[in-house]
Amino acid sequence: MEKVDEGFSSGALEPVGSGPFPWTLMYHSVARDEDDPYLITVSPWRFRQQIRWLAARGLRGVGVGALMRAHALGRARGLVGLSFDDGYRDFVEQAVPVLEEYGFTATVYVVAGKLGGHNDWDREGPRKALMSPRQVREVAAAGLEIGCHGLTHCRLAGLGRRELVAQVADSRAALEDVTGDEVAGFCYPYGSYDRAAAEAVGEAGYGYACATGRGGDDWLTLPRCYVGQRDGAVRLAVKRGLHRWRS
Repeated sequence: MEKVDEGFSSGALEPVGSGPFPWTLMYHSVARDEDDPYLITVSPWRFRQQIRWLAARGLRGVGVGALMRAHALGRARGLVGLSFDDGYRDFVEQAVPVLEEYGFTATVYVVAGKLGGHNDWDREGPRKALMSPRQVREVAAAGLEIGCHGLTHCRLAGLGRRELVAQVADSRAALEDVTGDEVAGFCYPYGSYDRAAAEAVGEAGYGYACATGRGGDDWLTLPRCYVGQRDGAVRLAVKRGLHRWRS
Protein backbone atom coordinates (compact mmCIF):
# COMPACT_ATOMS: atom_id res chain seq x y z
CA MET A 1 0.00 0.00 0.00
CA GLU A 2 1.27 3.46 -0.93
CA LYS A 3 1.66 5.83 1.98
CA VAL A 4 -0.83 8.71 2.00
CA ASP A 5 -0.03 12.17 3.38
CA GLU A 6 -3.23 13.77 4.68
CA GLY A 7 -1.54 17.08 5.39
CA PHE A 8 -2.15 17.00 9.13
CA SER A 9 0.43 16.39 11.85
CA SER A 10 0.10 13.51 14.27
CA GLY A 11 -0.08 13.83 18.02
CA ALA A 12 -2.65 14.71 20.63
CA LEU A 13 -5.66 16.50 19.21
CA GLU A 14 -7.28 19.67 20.40
CA PRO A 15 -10.97 19.80 21.42
CA VAL A 16 -13.47 20.17 18.59
CA GLY A 17 -13.66 23.62 17.07
CA SER A 18 -16.75 25.77 16.80
CA GLY A 19 -19.86 24.41 15.12
CA PRO A 20 -21.16 20.85 14.69
CA PHE A 21 -18.76 18.05 13.86
CA PRO A 22 -18.63 17.19 10.13
CA TRP A 23 -20.47 14.21 8.65
CA THR A 24 -18.72 10.99 9.65
CA LEU A 25 -19.71 7.57 8.30
CA MET A 26 -19.55 4.39 10.36
CA TYR A 27 -18.72 1.15 8.57
CA HIS A 28 -17.81 -2.28 9.88
CA SER A 29 -17.20 -5.09 7.38
CA VAL A 30 -16.88 -4.99 3.57
CA ALA A 31 -17.50 -8.54 2.36
CA ARG A 32 -19.79 -10.79 0.34
CA ASP A 33 -21.49 -12.36 3.36
CA GLU A 34 -25.19 -13.00 2.87
CA ASP A 35 -25.69 -14.02 6.49
CA ASP A 36 -25.67 -10.66 8.27
CA PRO A 37 -27.98 -10.64 11.33
CA TYR A 38 -26.30 -7.59 12.86
CA LEU A 39 -26.38 -5.55 9.62
CA ILE A 40 -22.68 -4.77 9.82
CA THR A 41 -21.67 -5.91 6.32
CA VAL A 42 -21.57 -3.92 3.09
CA SER A 43 -20.83 -5.84 -0.10
CA PRO A 44 -17.77 -4.77 -2.13
CA TRP A 45 -19.88 -3.54 -5.05
CA ARG A 46 -22.13 -1.49 -2.76
CA PHE A 47 -19.12 -0.03 -0.97
CA ARG A 48 -17.61 1.04 -4.27
CA GLN A 49 -20.93 2.69 -5.22
CA GLN A 50 -21.00 4.58 -1.93
CA ILE A 51 -17.42 5.84 -2.28
CA ARG A 52 -18.12 6.83 -5.89
CA TRP A 53 -21.23 8.72 -4.71
CA LEU A 54 -19.14 10.73 -2.24
CA ALA A 55 -16.49 11.54 -4.83
CA ALA A 56 -19.09 12.60 -7.40
CA ARG A 57 -20.33 15.23 -4.96
CA GLY A 58 -16.92 16.70 -4.39
CA LEU A 59 -16.44 15.05 -1.01
CA ARG A 60 -13.15 13.51 0.09
CA GLY A 61 -13.06 10.78 2.70
CA VAL A 62 -10.47 11.14 5.47
CA GLY A 63 -9.76 9.56 8.83
CA VAL A 64 -11.53 10.86 11.90
CA GLY A 65 -8.37 12.28 13.47
CA ALA A 66 -7.58 14.22 10.31
CA LEU A 67 -11.18 15.42 10.10
CA MET A 68 -11.04 16.61 13.69
CA ARG A 69 -7.87 18.60 13.05
CA ALA A 70 -9.35 20.14 9.91
CA HIS A 71 -12.53 21.05 11.79
CA ALA A 72 -10.56 22.73 14.57
CA LEU A 73 -8.74 24.81 11.92
CA GLY A 74 -11.89 25.65 9.96
CA ARG A 75 -10.67 23.56 7.00
CA ALA A 76 -13.20 20.71 6.98
CA ARG A 77 -15.28 21.92 4.04
CA GLY A 78 -15.59 19.14 1.47
CA LEU A 79 -14.35 16.46 3.87
CA VAL A 80 -16.28 13.48 5.23
CA GLY A 81 -15.03 11.15 7.93
CA LEU A 82 -14.72 7.44 7.13
CA SER A 83 -14.50 5.02 10.05
CA PHE A 84 -14.45 1.22 10.22
CA ASP A 85 -15.17 -0.56 13.49
CA ASP A 86 -13.74 -3.91 14.71
CA GLY A 87 -10.73 -4.16 12.40
CA TYR A 88 -11.87 -6.93 10.08
CA ARG A 89 -9.34 -8.41 7.69
CA ASP A 90 -11.65 -7.54 4.83
CA PHE A 91 -10.82 -3.88 5.48
CA VAL A 92 -7.38 -4.59 4.03
CA GLU A 93 -8.66 -6.89 1.29
CA GLN A 94 -11.77 -5.03 0.11
CA ALA A 95 -11.93 -1.48 1.48
CA VAL A 96 -8.35 -0.21 1.22
CA PRO A 97 -7.97 -0.77 -2.55
CA VAL A 98 -11.13 1.26 -3.23
CA LEU A 99 -10.07 4.03 -0.86
CA GLU A 100 -6.68 4.23 -2.55
CA GLU A 101 -8.29 4.33 -5.98
CA TYR A 102 -10.27 7.43 -5.02
CA GLY A 103 -7.52 9.07 -2.99
CA PHE A 104 -9.46 8.62 0.25
CA THR A 105 -8.19 7.62 3.68
CA ALA A 106 -10.00 6.36 6.78
CA THR A 107 -9.72 5.28 10.39
CA VAL A 108 -9.99 1.63 11.38
CA TYR A 109 -10.72 0.90 15.05
CA VAL A 110 -9.19 -2.43 16.04
CA VAL A 111 -9.79 -4.62 19.09
CA ALA A 112 -6.36 -4.71 20.70
CA GLY A 113 -6.73 -8.05 22.45
CA LYS A 114 -8.17 -9.90 19.43
CA LEU A 115 -5.63 -9.18 16.67
CA GLY A 116 -5.37 -12.15 14.35
CA GLY A 117 -8.51 -13.68 15.85
CA HIS A 118 -12.21 -13.56 15.02
CA ASN A 119 -15.31 -11.64 16.06
CA ASP A 120 -16.17 -14.01 18.90
CA TRP A 121 -18.32 -11.32 20.54
CA ASP A 122 -20.98 -11.90 17.85
CA ARG A 123 -22.89 -15.00 18.86
CA GLU A 124 -24.87 -15.15 15.63
CA GLY A 125 -23.77 -14.66 12.07
CA PRO A 126 -20.53 -15.66 10.32
CA ARG A 127 -17.12 -15.70 11.97
CA LYS A 128 -15.08 -12.89 10.47
CA ALA A 129 -11.29 -12.81 10.55
CA LEU A 130 -9.66 -9.80 12.22
CA MET A 131 -6.54 -7.99 11.07
CA SER A 132 -3.25 -9.45 12.24
CA PRO A 133 -0.56 -7.35 13.92
CA ARG A 134 1.35 -7.32 10.63
CA GLN A 135 -1.68 -6.02 8.75
CA VAL A 136 -2.24 -3.34 11.38
CA ARG A 137 1.34 -2.17 10.90
CA GLU A 138 0.94 -2.18 7.11
CA VAL A 139 -2.24 -0.12 7.29
CA ALA A 140 -0.59 2.37 9.65
CA ALA A 141 2.50 2.57 7.43
CA ALA A 142 0.24 3.33 4.44
CA GLY A 143 -0.98 6.48 6.18
CA LEU A 144 -4.39 5.28 7.39
CA GLU A 145 -5.26 5.92 11.02
CA ILE A 146 -5.30 3.09 13.54
CA GLY A 147 -7.70 3.69 16.42
CA CYS A 148 -8.58 1.59 19.44
CA HIS A 149 -11.86 -0.31 19.92
CA GLY A 150 -11.12 -1.59 23.40
CA LEU A 151 -9.28 -4.69 24.56
CA THR A 152 -11.97 -7.36 24.13
CA HIS A 153 -14.93 -5.54 22.52
CA CYS A 154 -17.04 -5.35 25.67
CA ARG A 155 -19.58 -2.72 26.70
CA LEU A 156 -17.93 0.00 28.79
CA ALA A 157 -20.99 1.46 30.47
CA GLY A 158 -21.16 0.18 34.05
CA LEU A 159 -17.63 -1.23 34.22
CA GLY A 160 -15.54 -0.72 37.34
CA ARG A 161 -12.34 1.30 37.41
CA ARG A 162 -9.96 -1.63 36.94
CA GLU A 163 -11.89 -3.01 33.96
CA LEU A 164 -12.07 0.44 32.36
CA VAL A 165 -8.31 0.91 32.64
CA ALA A 166 -7.75 -2.44 30.93
CA GLN A 167 -10.23 -1.76 28.13
CA VAL A 168 -9.17 1.84 27.52
CA ALA A 169 -5.60 2.47 28.67
CA ASP A 170 -4.00 -0.98 28.45
CA SER A 171 -5.45 -1.51 24.99
CA ARG A 172 -3.93 1.76 23.81
CA ALA A 173 -0.51 0.76 25.10
CA ALA A 174 -0.79 -2.62 23.37
CA LEU A 175 -1.68 -1.04 20.02
CA GLU A 176 1.14 1.48 20.29
CA ASP A 177 3.52 -1.44 20.79
CA VAL A 178 2.20 -2.95 17.56
CA THR A 179 2.29 0.21 15.44
CA GLY A 180 5.26 1.96 17.02
CA ASP A 181 3.25 5.19 16.94
CA GLU A 182 0.74 7.08 19.04
CA VAL A 183 -2.87 5.90 18.98
CA ALA A 184 -4.97 9.05 19.25
CA GLY A 185 -8.53 7.80 18.63
CA PHE A 186 -10.90 5.57 20.58
CA CYS A 187 -14.26 4.10 19.57
CA TYR A 188 -16.75 2.77 22.13
CA PRO A 189 -17.71 -0.87 21.43
CA TYR A 190 -21.46 -1.09 20.75
CA GLY A 191 -21.52 2.69 21.25
CA SER A 192 -21.74 1.93 24.98
CA TYR A 193 -20.36 4.54 27.35
CA ASP A 194 -21.20 6.48 30.48
CA ARG A 195 -19.52 9.34 32.30
CA ALA A 196 -16.92 7.08 33.90
CA ALA A 197 -16.02 5.53 30.54
CA ALA A 198 -15.64 8.91 28.84
CA GLU A 199 -13.50 10.16 31.71
CA ALA A 200 -11.30 7.05 31.46
CA VAL A 201 -10.80 7.71 27.74
CA GLY A 202 -9.70 11.27 28.46
CA GLU A 203 -7.40 10.21 31.28
CA ALA A 204 -5.79 7.57 29.03
CA GLY A 205 -4.57 10.35 26.75
CA TYR A 206 -6.69 9.84 23.66
CA GLY A 207 -7.22 12.84 21.43
CA TYR A 208 -10.87 11.97 20.75
CA ALA A 209 -13.49 9.22 21.00
CA CYS A 210 -16.32 8.18 18.68
CA ALA A 211 -19.82 7.25 19.71
CA THR A 212 -22.57 5.95 17.43
CA GLY A 213 -25.60 7.84 16.16
CA ARG A 214 -25.91 11.42 17.34
CA GLY A 215 -23.34 10.93 20.11
CA GLY A 216 -22.68 13.79 22.50
CA ASP A 217 -21.46 17.34 22.15
CA ASP A 218 -17.76 17.10 22.88
CA TRP A 219 -14.54 15.48 21.63
CA LEU A 220 -15.08 12.36 23.77
CA THR A 221 -18.45 11.47 22.20
CA LEU A 222 -18.20 12.40 18.51
CA PRO A 223 -21.31 11.51 16.45
CA ARG A 224 -21.27 9.16 13.44
CA CYS A 225 -23.74 8.03 10.79
CA TYR A 226 -24.33 4.29 10.28
CA VAL A 227 -23.90 3.04 6.71
CA GLY A 228 -25.21 -0.35 5.61
CA GLN A 229 -25.94 -2.49 2.59
CA ARG A 230 -29.25 -0.75 1.89
CA ASP A 231 -27.66 2.69 1.60
CA GLY A 232 -27.70 3.56 -2.07
CA ALA A 233 -27.69 7.04 -3.57
CA VAL A 234 -31.14 8.07 -2.31
CA ARG A 235 -30.60 6.91 1.27
CA LEU A 236 -27.15 8.49 1.41
CA ALA A 237 -28.59 11.78 0.17
CA VAL A 238 -31.26 11.64 2.88
CA LYS A 239 -28.71 10.88 5.58
CA ARG A 240 -26.49 13.72 4.41
CA GLY A 241 -29.50 16.01 4.38
CA LEU A 242 -30.43 15.00 7.93
CA HIS A 243 -26.92 15.75 9.10
CA ARG A 244 -27.07 19.19 7.53
CA TRP A 245 -30.49 19.86 9.08
CA ARG A 246 -29.37 18.82 12.54
CA SER A 247 -26.27 20.95 12.13
